[in-house]
Amino acid sequence: MGMGSVEHRHRHRHRSWKAIVTYVVLAACAPLAGCKDPVETRREPATGPKDRGLAAIKRAGCGSCHEIPGLDWPAGRLGPSLEGFDDVGLIAGQLPNRPDVLAAFIRNAPTVKEGSSMPPMPISEAEAADIAAYLYGLDHD
Repeated sequence: MGMGSVEHRHRHRHRSWKAIVTYVVLAACAPLAGCKDPVETRREPATGPKDRGLAAIKRAGCGSCHEIPGLDWPAGRLGPSLEGFDDVGLIAGQLPNRPDVLAAFIRNAPTVKEGSSMPPMPISEAEAADIAAYLYGLDHD
C-alpha cells in the first residue's frame, strides 16, 4: 500500500465525519422548525388594527372563554389566558405563531387544527387580522 492510498482513506474518513456531524446538527435542529423565528418574535401592530381588534373581541365574545388583557369582563377560564400571547411559541401547541396562521385559527380553529375545542367564530377575515394584531400588541402597551 502506497502513501497515496493512506492519504485517500484519511480524506474519505474526514469527509464522512463532516457528513455525520452535519446530519446530527440538522436532525437536532429539526424539532425547532415549529418554533417562532427569533427575528419575528416581536411585532408592533399599528394602533388602528389593535383598537379594531379589541372591539371585535368584545363583539365576538372571546372573553367568555379567554382571559384577555384590556377586557374587564367577562374573564373566561375555559380557554387559555391570552396574556403575553406574543411570547407563545406555538398556537394551540402545534401551529407556528404567525399573523396569518393566528388570524385563520381565530376565525375557524377546527379547520386549521383538527380537533380544536375552539368553535368557528362569527367574524370576517379583516376582524380576525385585527384581533391577531391586538393579541400581538399586548406586550407593547
